[in-house]
Amino acid sequence: MTAQQPITYDTFVELAATDPAVVGLVLKGSRAHEGMTTEYSDHDLYVVLADGATTALTRFTGHRTPELDLVILSLDEFRAAGMPGFERYALARARIVLDRLDGGIAQILAGKARLDADDAFREAGEWLDAYANSLYRSVKNARDGHALAARLDAADSIRFLLELLFALDRRPRPYNKYLEWELARFPLPGWDTCLLLDAVDRISGMGDVSAQRRLFAQVEAVARRAGHSAVLDAWGEDLNLMRPH
Repeated sequence: MTAQQPITYDTFVELAATDPAVVGLVLKGSRAHEGMTTEYSDHDLYVVLADGATTALTRFTGHRTPELDLVILSLDEFRAAGMPGFERYALARARIVLDRLDGGIAQILAGKARLDADDAFREAGEWLDAYANSLYRSVKNARDGHALAARLDAADSIRFLLELLFALDRRPRPYNKYLEWELARFPLPGWDTCLLLDAVDRISGMGDVSAQRRLFAQVEAVARRAGHSAVLDAWGEDLNLMRPH
C-alpha cells in the first residue's frame, strides 16, 4: 500500500495503532464536533510520532482523499502546532483516538484550548482597537449615506469582535462554521448566547447601526472591566458616535 492508494480511516487507525512509533492519533474537524458531521465530512487525522522514531507510516505523508486527510508529525512538532495560528481552535476541540503518553496528548490539547494570560490580554487590546475602528467607519459611513461601505465595515467589525470576546476568555476563536456549536456548549461568560448571535446576524447581514451601538455599549463595559480602558479612551470623542443615542 502506498500514499497514492486510497486507504480508509478505520484501516489506517488499525494500522497506526499497531505501530510503536505512533504515540497519538488526534481527529479534528467536523467529525470531532458532535452533530456537525455530514455526508461530505472527511476524517482529518493527526498522526503523532515519538521524537526521533522511524516508521513506514511516513509513506502516507501528504495523504489526502475525500475520506481521509493525514498530517504526520513528531511529538515536538505537534506541541507547537497551531501555537498560535488558525489551526489552534481545531486542535483545541479535537478528539483523541489514541494516547500512548498516559494522558500526555490530552494535556497538549488542553493547553491549546487556553491562551496564555499575557498573550490573551495583549491580543484582546489589539482586537478591541480593530473592532472599534471598523465600527466607527461603519456608523460614519451610514451617517454619510454610504450604505454598501457601512455594511462591509459592519461585517468586518464582527470578525474583530469575535476575536476580542474569545481572547477575553483566553480561548481561540472558533471557525465560523463552529461558532454556534461552540457557544451552545461553551458560552462566553457574561453573554447571552442567543442575544449575541442575533446581534452578530443583524450587524453582519444588514449593518444595523442601532444594533451596532447597543452591542458596543456591552463590549465597552466588558472591555473596561478587563483593563482595556486605555484602548477605548484613545478614541476620545469619537466614542460618542459608537455609543447608543
